[in-house]
Amino acid sequence: MLIFENEKLKVRPLEIDDKPLLVQWLTDPTVLAYYEGRDRPHDMETVHAHFYDRKDEVTRCIVEYDGQAVGYIQFYPLDASAKADYGYAQDDVIYGTDPFIGEPTLWNRGIGSLLVRSMTAYLIHKKGANRVVMDPQTWNVRAIRCYERCGFQKIKRLPKHEWHEGELRDCWLMEYRP
Repeated sequence: MLIFENEKLKVRPLEIDDKPLLVQWLTDPTVLAYYEGRDRPHDMETVHAHFYDRKDEVTRCIVEYDGQAVGYIQFYPLDASAKADYGYAQDDVIYGTDPFIGEPTLWNRGIGSLLVRSMTAYLIHKKGANRVVMDPQTWNVRAIRCYERCGFQKIKRLPKHEWHEGELRDCWLMEYRP
């Protein structure tokens, strides 16, 4: 099954055979500096628990670019608790998404921007979202710039929102509205 495909980009559901890819990416300190933290490398057991052994509404996907698996993205409808925390109305259709490019040699080549724009369009046109949100850590300037290039705006600072490398870090709630 395919989530979507365009240009050189393909997003497909995560499969059991993708475990080694996730382990490869999530043991790389360069990737972990931005996603999960360098103090949290993932072995097969951790990958299984974090990505496969879950009962939730998150759709987990592998990102392929030009036929090569290059990253991961997940998307999910915001639940009532998250909507309340962020100050959204309960009847709004809001999706969250979390991407990462797992191959650092492919960073800064526009793949992340293509992925974010494509996923945002998919969530709006196929899932009926009237908003798409992300919550990058405030210090992650490269990601924030990517999201802003894709039309996301900073809505509010989320103090001590995400655990990263031994401390709770501030994040930005970023939003895209069609």
